[in-house]
Amino acid sequence: MCGIAGAVDLVGRREFPVGRLRSMTNAIVHRGPDEEGLHVEPGVALGNRRLAIVDLEHGQQPMCNETHDVWVAYEGELYDPQLRRSELESRGHVLKTRCDTELWPHAYEDRGSGVFEWARGQFGVSIWDRRSRTLSLGRDRAGIVPLFYTEVDGWLLWCSEVKGLLASGLVEPKPDRLGLDYFFHTFVLGNSRTCFEGVHSLPPGHFLEVKDGRVTRRRYWQLDFPDAGDERRFADVEQAVDEYEGLLRGAVKRRLLADVPVCCYISGGLDSTVLLGLSSQENGTPLTAYTIGLDNSGPNDERGQAAESAGLVGAPLETVTMQSRDIALAYPELVRAAEGPVLDTSAGCTLRLAQAVRRGGHVVSLTGEGADEALAGYVWFKADRIVRATGRPLNAATRWFLFSQLAGRGNTHLPWKAVHGTRPAQQFTYELMAHSRRFLYSPGMWESVGDYRPLDELLLDGDRMRKWHPLNRSLAVASEVMLPGMLLAAKGDRAQKNASTEGRFPFLDESVVDFCATIDPRLKLRGFTDKYLLRRLAARVLPKQIARRPKTMFRANFSGTFLDPNRPEWVDQLLSDESLRATGYFDPEGVRQARDQQRASRRSFKRFVLDMGLTGAVATQLWHHTFFGGGLADLPTWDGGKSESSRPPQPTTVVTDRARERVRVEV
Repeated sequence: MCGIAGAVDLVGRREFPVGRLRSMTNAIVHRGPDEEGLHVEPGVALGNRRLAIVDLEHGQQPMCNETHDVWVAYEGELYDPQLRRSELESRGHVLKTRCDTELWPHAYEDRGSGVFEWARGQFGVSIWDRRSRTLSLGRDRAGIVPLFYTEVDGWLLWCSEVKGLLASGLVEPKPDRLGLDYFFHTFVLGNSRTCFEGVHSLPPGHFLEVKDGRVTRRRYWQLDFPDAGDERRFADVEQAVDEYEGLLRGAVKRRLLADVPVCCYISGGLDSTVLLGLSSQENGTPLTAYTIGLDNSGPNDERGQAAESAGLVGAPLETVTMQSRDIALAYPELVRAAEGPVLDTSAGCTLRLAQAVRRGGHVVSLTGEGADEALAGYVWFKADRIVRATGRPLNAATRWFLFSQLAGRGNTHLPWKAVHGTRPAQQFTYELMAHSRRFLYSPGMWESVGDYRPLDELLLDGDRMRKWHPLNRSLAVASEVMLPGMLLAAKGDRAQKNASTEGRFPFLDESVVDFCATIDPRLKLRGFTDKYLLRRLAARVLPKQIARRPKTMFRANFSGTFLDPNRPEWVDQLLSDESLRATGYFDPEGVRQARDQQRASRRSFKRFVLDMGLTGAVATQLWHHTFFGGGLADLPTWDGGKSESSRPPQPTTVVTDRARERVRVEV
């Protein structure tokens, strides 16, 4: 896994300055501390920071084919490299390394833009075709690897992180208030829109094609389900378990491929424990497990269950213990890494967990994201089943009454419009988050938002959705929103790469995802038993008491993290009247009242909304302070990558059009 950056001229063949490209890669050196590689020729520049995991001695990037016509800078992993290598060699391609980067230029020669559909794994990749002067930028299906882009001064710039775009010196950071409003509806960041004006995220399963100055975005993959009633059914459930086990074992085995140490994240829950069990069996010896302990900072401390699980498998266990103040103290670093506000405070825990992994000598971590989205693991799927069973879904009048109990003044500004004509299970939770805006937003923020409807931006096919089983509609929204917008972002990639580690996700293997999409919904949620199929598999590889454990969402306290009496001083500084007026997002009087009500409220429906809203406000103010010049609190700001570039120099490969031989220089 690495980080990439680059530029292509949309108006001619100007040469992008090497120093500017290096500033971009310096800003993401944490993603690839081992090597730097640059390729510059008239009209295009490719940059890479390498985190060496496979074939450590080779695989320097950018990499090209034999004729130097196709150049690639790539971040990620392909999980069937031997099969793909044999396939390419049988077609006459000459491959010189074991590094999967080398597969990309040769596969592109054969398939053109079809290479993205061909690829199996996690990736963000830039491909320059010198013959047709075409640039292609692609991102994996699930959205594991990020990729951002913007247009400025006739250039298309791209990078694995927004920080690289800002470090180019061409992009002035400006807040996108609609991006913030998306966050205050869904509690995650967007798939296309970021919180920076003019900076876009390439959505999962998409690629950009840049040719003759035109930029075209295309989709090469979309999660699909059978029409309701046409799902796969099995005469014997054990047949389904057999097939699922084979696919998941294969996914785990492929993700153990590395020339560096591999470990496993583990909570007390089912998903990570199954991965620890399967990976230990496939590896031959148990992997080291890492877990989080919460001391009075969250509703569910799973240390005991994690220790029990690791002990039963025989895995060494490392525990990182966090208190509320520790999580708050981690938040400035977390928001800098995430490049946007973060609502889920437990992401501060995963930030510290990734750092512990790196200190422990590990580089690659297996982790369990994706199982809940495939097999209905969240509580709102069960709640939706109850609502549907009563035959009385929450209509507009009922919802209006519930929200009117929170406060009685003004328009609630709620997003009553459904998602493509459907109401997924999690939409009521979105409406709770959106309602917090009523307490917090300033008049100027409301004016900026206007009639913007964030849920309209979801890249889902409404005609297809309406044909699916209701549970599958909700699973599609989960895979479109929460998975790439938070679990694989702030809680995944950004926390892991900040520590120069790589996360791998067996439950997001293409074969596993496709299988889960096709099967009978009753194999996902049977009655009120979530992840039914995974539990049947767990019973084969784990003791019964683990296989039967109820789902618990790992999360820390929301605003309790920031409103605890022991909170850091900068929390009050960020929420001061002066700071709130400086950013203009929130009404100082509304924030003050919300804090008072939050302290006075017992655990209740209203307090939950206040908790989410105030956490979002703190995170938004912190994000603004970090990236827009500071002045809101006694905290450092992002320095444009200067602190990253002050790290010890690493070997750099610079390739120009005038010298096709790779030149290795020390800088």
